[in-house]
Amino acid sequence: MPIRPLSETVINQIAAGEVIERPASVVKELVENALDAGARRIEVATAGGGLTLLRVTDDGSGISAEELPLAVSRHCTSKLSEDIHDIRSLGFRGEALPSIGSVARLCLRSRTAAADAGAEITIEGGRAGPVKPVAANRGTMVEVRDLFFATPARLKFMKSERAETAAITDVVKRVALAFPGVRFTLSGSDRTTLDLSAVPEDGDGLVKRLAQVLGRDFADNALAIDAGREGVSLKGYASIPSFTRGNALHQFAYVNGRPVRDKLIAGAIRGAYMDVLPRDRHAVTALFLELHPALVDVNVHPAKADVRFRDPGMVRGLIVGAIRQALEEGGLRASTSGASAMLEAFRTPAGTYAGNSAARPSGARHPCNWSLETSPNRPLEPMTPAPAAPAGFAEAEQAAFDVGAAVSADARPASEGEDVRLRNHPLGAARAQVHENYIVAQTADSLVIVDQHAAHERLVYEALKQAIHSRALPSQGLLMPEIVDLPEEDVARLEAHAEFLATLGLHLERFGPGAVAVRETPAMLGEVDAKSLVRDLADEIAESDTAAGLKERIDQIAATMACHGSVRAGRRLKPEEMNALLREMEATPGSGTCNHGRPTYIELKLADIERLFGRR
Repeated sequence: MPIRPLSETVINQIAAGEVIERPASVVKELVENALDAGARRIEVATAGGGLTLLRVTDDGSGISAEELPLAVSRHCTSKLSEDIHDIRSLGFRGEALPSIGSVARLCLRSRTAAADAGAEITIEGGRAGPVKPVAANRGTMVEVRDLFFATPARLKFMKSERAETAAITDVVKRVALAFPGVRFTLSGSDRTTLDLSAVPEDGDGLVKRLAQVLGRDFADNALAIDAGREGVSLKGYASIPSFTRGNALHQFAYVNGRPVRDKLIAGAIRGAYMDVLPRDRHAVTALFLELHPALVDVNVHPAKADVRFRDPGMVRGLIVGAIRQALEEGGLRASTSGASAMLEAFRTPAGTYAGNSAARPSGARHPCNWSLETSPNRPLEPMTPAPAAPAGFAEAEQAAFDVGAAVSADARPASEGEDVRLRNHPLGAARAQVHENYIVAQTADSLVIVDQHAAHERLVYEALKQAIHSRALPSQGLLMPEIVDLPEEDVARLEAHAEFLATLGLHLERFGPGAVAVRETPAMLGEVDAKSLVRDLADEIAESDTAAGLKERIDQIAATMACHGSVRAGRRLKPEEMNALLREMEATPGSGTCNHGRPTYIELKLADIERLFGRR
């Protein structure tokens, strides 16, 4: 078959296949165009999950009538200078409008501030109509109907209307987080209206926008991030370890204001929370990276979803270090959602007599409100005496835990002054131990319940990590060096990180072309498959320019050792032991969760307890 040029329509449809994956992709492109035009108010309307109708209206600078034909032509843009590496706008390729118009019915209406009237151009299946004068407000309105009618095969790959509607909502929320000063409205016949009002473009404004998008709970359970390294700035918020979600959809990342789904950033977040979250839970984050455009390539993905950093290892290290520092400086903070769940468990189920006035007999009063004047004129029924409670706390069964001194679950202080001092600590003063595993403590304004095993497990783990990584780890020599064949580029990467690997007990060196010789392995790992370990490290370095995987494996062994070496559930603690555990928790970073990510304590504010009993 002879070589021939493709028609303009086919070229645009090929581009649409790369850029326009689903209705949410159209919304992303059009909203980014509106932001580049300086819009302060953006309205998005949808129908049929975006397949029937998508309309994006803004109050930006608008497009003149003379430029409308260029706006719907490929690779025509006002956003890009001659330097392709100096990209300072969200859009820059000029492919969105012609790509959308090639597979849908598109209407573009716009008016600039200097024009007396607006202008309109339509495209249907790649065929553009003439420019017509219309009445229009300042700004631009893009209406897309019957998406993919010109390429019906694509419709087979669309999800349900509800799923497509949810994807559009997610796109708008992700963009809105980066532009708190812009008002976003999302409405339509297929959804409930979402209105994100504009807030000041400062730190407080960002917190308000985060509350709008991620909910009030996130703002109450987040730590501020503010760090920088080698010209790269990182700001934003990350959740405390006890506030998590079941997937990573609540992790928002931005590079120079552009929302991205980057593997390196996602991996860095996962690494930062590695030993404080369960494997099936994910942190909630909103991270904003700012760096010179020359240090990042945003043109590696047709939909601009991925980016490539010039120094990925430095960026990953910045994210991991900043989040871990914030977690350490944040001190002890219990998730508000944990207290809410506990309060819900305490509430009397609806329909029972004690908790629901509707379930009481007609004319009955609350039991606390009976009096001699209002009680019925009938004799009181004789009360059945309650069975006598067994005396003591079954200390006889705890004799095995006695070590010379008397052991008791009662931890009341000996003096009032000591009691006040202890209650002023974040975790307060120990009051009792219940079920041989839970320490009940009292602060100035709350009640704290601590899981003694989970708490001590974290304390032992942190002490082990500090001891392990404060010096070079011991290694064990191999009787015969293990020769690992690798591609030459992997050998070079391992050689560049050989010094760091040696501090972790892995000693290797180049062994001719395309191979390394492993002479010593970390003693903590015991018998290890050196070839698999080295290959995994080479793959990790190739992907993220870091060899943190070996350190993570060593930390996992430390976590196992901590689990077996901590205070077990079922051990009766003395009062001084309880308070010592509380004080050590307050001084240890990350002690709000155990090594497996479970919370170590729950705090109930006095105000919440009073509401539970109807006092507020």
